Amino acid sequence: MSSIDKIKQLREETGVSITECKKVLEEADGDIEKAKELLRKKGKELAGKKSDRIVKTGIIDSYIHLNKKVGVILDIRCESDFVAKSGDFQTLAHEICLQIAAMNPLVVKEEDIPDDILKKEKEIYLTQLKELGKPKEIVDKIIEGKVEKYQKENSLMSQAWIKDNAKTVKDLIQEYIVKLGENIIINKFSRYEI
Repeated sequence: MSSIDKIKQLREETGVSITECKKVLEEADGDIEKAKELLRKKGKELAGKKSDRIVKTGIIDSYIHLNKKVGVILDIRCESDFVAKSGDFQTLAHEICLQIAAMNPLVVKEEDIPDDILKKEKEIYLTQLKELGKPKEIVDKIIEGKVEKYQKENSLMSQAWIKDNAKTVKDLIQEYIVKLGENIIINKFSRYEI
């Protein structure tokens, strides 16, 4: 396979710019799988660099489940109208709406969970563990682990993506940040269920 064919294949599989595909293929000595891994590593670095950039536009997307009993409204932001109108950005918005409908997160990020909710969860776990008669240090560690799990399961960005459990929603968004070249954030969402 010629280097042009490899660049084309990598571009089609990742959506990354041709220049970046050529660069990582050179680093990977023409190995496409190694190049994909390099892109994933670089993607996290690039997403980190773009996270400080201002997101001044975006879209409102929605999803109504087939049974008409679950609905989602999503406010997702990016830096430019050009990206907001792109098919890739709208695909990302739809994927996140599906995630919210399926997994029912409470908040966007773990730190957004109100302290009073975490306090109630700790009290519930403490009541459950009191009956076991374990030492206080062990009980504290168990509660800490359960609270951490609760935070991950109930914050959108920390949840495993429903279409690929190896990725979190945050990982998915970072891939799109690299692909589209702009910072992307979930501003807010609402989920309705009857």
